[in-house]
Amino acid sequence: MRRRSAVKRVVNPDPKFHNITLAKMMNVLMYDGKKSVAEQIVYGALDIIEKKLKRNPIEVFQDALAKCRPSVEVRSRRVGGATYQVPMEVRDVRSIALAIRWIIGAARARSERTMAAKLAGELMDALADRGNAVKKREETHRMAEANRAFSHFKW
Repeated sequence: MRRRSAVKRVVNPDPKFHNITLAKMMNVLMYDGKKSVAEQIVYGALDIIEKKLKRNPIEVFQDALAKCRPSVEVRSRRVGGATYQVPMEVRDVRSIALAIRWIIGAARARSERTMAAKLAGELMDALADRGNAVKKREETHRMAEANRAFSHFKW
């Protein structure tokens, strides 16, 4: 370790469902500090999900997130002048952060009208094991599997 490790900030749960993961999703979605806009988008997406699937939207959100969470990823490691892609297990906090980032990125790339509709569509696709966020996770796992020969370079 070169420096002190960064202090983890406490994320307050969201006002409606009192869910910390949902609050993190809003924070990642937010542009220019416009939290109320991010809240409207996320709650709008959850309303759309509730109308379409007739299920508890928080359960749908949690299940969709679980399907997008990676368990292994590759990290670059230099050994004797060569750089290897070494597969490593992903910590829980990082896997949730990656899943949220991938879902939002995939939602932004979709073609629906509003961001709430895009986010709802991506979450429902993730729940059904399709969509770009799930594809990204599978791609990450495939890459780790392909580079399994270098797993002895773990540190």
